[in-house]
Amino acid sequence: MLIQSPHDPGFVQNPYAVYDRARVDGPVLFWKDYGMLAAFDHATVHGLLRDKRLSRAVPDTQRKPVPDHLKAFHAVERHSLLELKPPEHTRLRRLVLHAFTSRRIAGLARDINAICAELLAALPVGDFDLIPTFCAQVPVRVIARLLGVPETMGADLLRWSSAMVAMYQAGRTRAIEDAANTAAVEFTDFLSSYIETRRNDPRDDLITELIAAEAEGQTLALDEMIGTCVLLLNAGHEATVHSLGNAVKCLLETGTAQALGPDTIDGTVEELLRFTPPLHMFTRYAYEEVQIGGHVLRPGEEIALMLGAAGRDPAVFADPHRFDPKRKKPAHLAFGGGLHFCVGAPLARLEMQIALPALFAHAPQLRIGRAPRFADSYHFHKLEQLKVAI
Repeated sequence: MLIQSPHDPGFVQNPYAVYDRARVDGPVLFWKDYGMLAAFDHATVHGLLRDKRLSRAVPDTQRKPVPDHLKAFHAVERHSLLELKPPEHTRLRRLVLHAFTSRRIAGLARDINAICAELLAALPVGDFDLIPTFCAQVPVRVIARLLGVPETMGADLLRWSSAMVAMYQAGRTRAIEDAANTAAVEFTDFLSSYIETRRNDPRDDLITELIAAEAEGQTLALDEMIGTCVLLLNAGHEATVHSLGNAVKCLLETGTAQALGPDTIDGTVEELLRFTPPLHMFTRYAYEEVQIGGHVLRPGEEIALMLGAAGRDPAVFADPHRFDPKRKKPAHLAFGGGLHFCVGAPLARLEMQIALPALFAHAPQLRIGRAPRFADSYHFHKLEQLKVAI
């Protein structure tokens, strides 16, 4: 059994020491604070991500009545790719991928370069927080351009995303729930109107592509389009913001910014995602009985797949607590795997591959101003702020 509060200050700043002990004691343990089993080693996490006996969708036997103050939030979640299982998930993901193509993602490179150049030119001189001035702005502006919504909506998109994603942190409160529901109402109202506008005035953007997406005679319903757009903002934005923040912290602390060259950037980004991922836990529900690590996972029970721990497993990664930009495969699990492998992974990679070299080319003398601290926001591993100086 593991007894470890996700709010413990020592754990918040360095969860990897706890993961190491859990891997030795388990590697599958009952995490008392969460009331569920948790898998901490790479092999088990990798296997369970692809095990079709498990799903992200809440089993009918575990569903609880949705309280009135969360009806709008759950109305959006109900149509999210993350919360569905086959055949609904298969149909929706196929339709989304018809619109979210590799060609469209690659075509965003010029936009990402332009956004980064504009943001870097506006960075203040002296000490400042890099998270709101750069790390948060790059992905939200990219998502706005991808969807085709005005970039002037950036502040609203950030507010809605932050409020809704807070629902997944440990120890959420009624105030967090109310804020998330309000954000869901506002985002849904905006998207409903904007999608209708695009029906009558199609453009070269993702919303237009989602409207036109068709596979085997099926199309996306309005609720499904809204759920997809919200997912792309919330999952894509939140993860990329903190991937960038964690990456800059790591590169500065290890003095490895030289690994951002054109011939090495791809491998460096993959190592950053292994070494300091923004998402440490991803859960699944069992739909059949599963024997795992000396435990029995019964139908309806939930298990935590510890992505952050899997990336530091010494059985797979030599010297796992050392950041090594030259590290070769195997691949990390930061984007999940199986049916729910992150649909936005190519975009997240592209943003990091462009934004990080651009930042260090603009500010080669960039240094940390104040010692960074991670926020009490588990299961996200993100910085409270990143004070730097140029």
